[in-house]
Amino acid sequence: MYLERLLSIVEAISERGASEPMTVAQIAEATDVPRPSLYRQVNDLVEAGLLEPRDGGRYAVGLRARRLSGQFASQSEAKQLAAPLLKQAAREHNVAFFLSERSGASVEIIHAEVPMSGVSYLHPGIGARPLHACSCGKVIAAFSEDKALNDALSGMLRAYTDHTKTNVEDIRAEFQTIQTQGYAECVEELEQGICSVAAPL
Repeated sequence: MYLERLLSIVEAISERGASEPMTVAQIAEATDVPRPSLYRQVNDLVEAGLLEPRDGGRYAVGLRARRLSGQFASQSEAKQLAAPLLKQAAREHNVAFFLSERSGASVEIIHAEVPMSGVSYLHPGIGARPLHACSCGKVIAAFSEDKALNDALSGMLRAYTDHTKTNVEDIRAEFQTIQTQGYAECVEELEQGICSVAAPL
């Protein structure tokens, strides 16, 4: 019963969205939980990281709950959660690990962790990469077929080198191959002399 009440509180606040934190009175109205016990339950949820206090005595869904549901309010929250995992993976596997997100016709690398073992690697840096001409862009695009991706591929695609594919049908065929093999390759498509491989996690 107590757990059910806690979940109903988090659900009620979540349904309002991140831009509309709720007061205790609003939570009580939305959940039918009596106000005297609601204060204690809200405090328990705040201590557990499932709710977070906001200005004006309002409460929003907390970082821990957003992590569990895969929802992040900002890149900084995503980086905060991903950085320790990426660092551990880079040390264990001796390769660079990146946190990237798709934005229209590009993919942005927003955080990277690199190995410390002396293994040779090139760090591509933080920032935007084209969907069609880098391994992390291609692997994300290959697994996210939707209208936004179709729109991104409908225009003229830039040729960065002589190896860059710019024909949309060739790129779509490559995306199908990537889906089958589970990783993407970039062989001098973005810059001469630079090759990379990327796989989604």
